[in-house]
Amino acid sequence: MYVADSRGTPAPPAPAARGTRPGRPSGRPAAVAPVVLALGSVSLITDISSEMVTAVLPLYLVTGLGLSPLGFGLLDGVYNGFSALVRLVGGHLADRGGRHKAVAAFGYGLSALCKPLLLAVHTLPLIGAVLAADRTGKGLRTAPRDALISLSATPESRGRAFGVHRAMDTAGALLGPLAAFLILRQAADGYDAVFTVSFCVAMAGVLVLLLFVPGRSRPEAAKSAAAGPGLPAAQRPTLRAALALLRQRDLRRLTVCAVLLGLATVSDAFVYLLLQHRLGVPDRWFALLPLGTAAAFLALAVPLGRLADRLGRWRVFLAGHLTLLIAYGLLLSSVHSGALPYAVLALLGAFYAATDGVLMAAAAGAVPPELRSSGLALVQTGQAAARFACSIAFGAAWTAWGDRTALATAATVLAVCAAGSAWLRPAETGTDAESGRALA
Repeated sequence: MYVADSRGTPAPPAPAARGTRPGRPSGRPAAVAPVVLALGSVSLITDISSEMVTAVLPLYLVTGLGLSPLGFGLLDGVYNGFSALVRLVGGHLADRGGRHKAVAAFGYGLSALCKPLLLAVHTLPLIGAVLAADRTGKGLRTAPRDALISLSATPESRGRAFGVHRAMDTAGALLGPLAAFLILRQAADGYDAVFTVSFCVAMAGVLVLLLFVPGRSRPEAAKSAAAGPGLPAAQRPTLRAALALLRQRDLRRLTVCAVLLGLATVSDAFVYLLLQHRLGVPDRWFALLPLGTAAAFLALAVPLGRLADRLGRWRVFLAGHLTLLIAYGLLLSSVHSGALPYAVLALLGAFYAATDGVLMAAAAGAVPPELRSSGLALVQTGQAAARFACSIAFGAAWTAWGDRTALATAATVLAVCAAGSAWLRPAETGTDAESGRALA
């Protein structure tokens, strides 16, 4: 992460050139910080491992173990939302003493150790426990990682920095399903082989993190926070101070909007199952469906991140959810064209490119450096909890009413939540908590 500076202190933002407005880059954009590139490499390797499992898990659970859509919805909710319970803890531990690397490394390691355990469990409670432990690892590492990215970039270039990281992360998401597909075709015990190889790749990611990331990762502001007396009590890294961040109007509204929109965000796994159900995709091709999403995400993450820096991060974030609404509409339509799955997967990838890193870039501007991990964890926790609820509700609706009615309900809720979020939206400009520059 902090390859360029062994002390882990991000370089101060360069002063604006004469004749330029504060908060806007002058001339060519600054090079991406080594922190982002190093962390992106770790994420790339780790995502190969994670997406190998994610690509085959729906089919393994529903077809291999015979789970109902409701049972799968419960497990998918655990897989995507359990991390909400520990993200605040991870953010708080990382802010106290600047232990971003240590907390992230523990989270990556815990997730890696869960991969081989999937070979040994075959019942719903045990599988749920393994997935919960895996998501605990993700919850612990996500906020410290995103805090390091935001602290390494100037306020006006955060969207680009997150876009570069998400693009590298998504390159792993592109390679993971492809690796799973090839293993399933070649190995006699395909699922066992996928889980075993996934574990080996995940451990390689942890090794890269431990070897190439310096141990100290505190910016100067965080060092002052750790010292204590130099900062107001409200800004010291405590859980009370983190929760008090919600008193800030923009961060509070951003969190509320993330929760509202998360309540109608159907998980990727359900989208892929819907595509297979509608188009009769053979089981052997199912693991390739995430490739379309990952390819679109990879292609659009950096351009949309830069667009968010220029036009407004909130506008791009909301537009991403409108893209998702279009994808739902295509799945509900009577179109049976061969281009349908490509269009749906491309729209799903565009949704993530416009929302994932962009939301963190927008939230970072309202959070002081010494509470950066905790503040980002607040937003992530709300969004993850909402998606957890959505997975369970969608699985129940599919079981009770059928897939089409369940998706139509989700699309309606998404449209209503998008309208509400457009009304509640935080200001497009405001004071950045780190430098006082204008937020785009």
